Amino acid sequence: MWHTTPMRDVSRIQSAVRDVPDFPKPGIVFKDITPVLGDGKLFREVIDFFADTLAGKGVTKIVGIDARGFIFASAVAYKLGVGFVPVRKKGKLPWKTRAAEYDLEYGSAIVEIHLDAVAPGEKVALIDDVLATGGTAAAALKLLHSCGAEVVCAQFLMELGFLHGREKLGGVVVDSILIY
Repeated sequence: MWHTTPMRDVSRIQSAVRDVPDFPKPGIVFKDITPVLGDGKLFREVIDFFADTLAGKGVTKIVGIDARGFIFASAVAYKLGVGFVPVRKKGKLPWKTRAAEYDLEYGSAIVEIHLDAVAPGEKVALIDDVLATGGTAAAALKLLHSCGAEVVCAQFLMELGFLHGREKLGGVVVDSILIY
């Protein structure tokens, strides 16, 4: 199911995102979210947006993707009074894990989740800072589905729509605050 955020004034958030030309390499315009994180009011708006969107959906866990997804996901989990689950890069979790591999521009990478992080049938939401090509989010969703979780939606501060990352998410509801 394709979905976009409910109508809300996001102009202050959007104006705080800084374009950094030629980072991390020439020809790329990096969207820097640190000004949003550094402004308490804007950071609260982002967290409130994510939490409000999830209200009444029975979510019991918020899943954050390593590493900037942790910033948003943990705050949303706290606000909703539910658990937080990290999806981390291979080798970073201390206990038994399940893994999913995904493709990068050059090569591949692996993300992992603890075996007991999510129970079968549990309602979860996935949160990350940016949806670009969709590889990492798709791998995280694969992990959640293999746990038997019901993924209510995937939420992102921003989405680079021209990279068509949504197409890799298998019809999961996607809520993006900013779409470029």
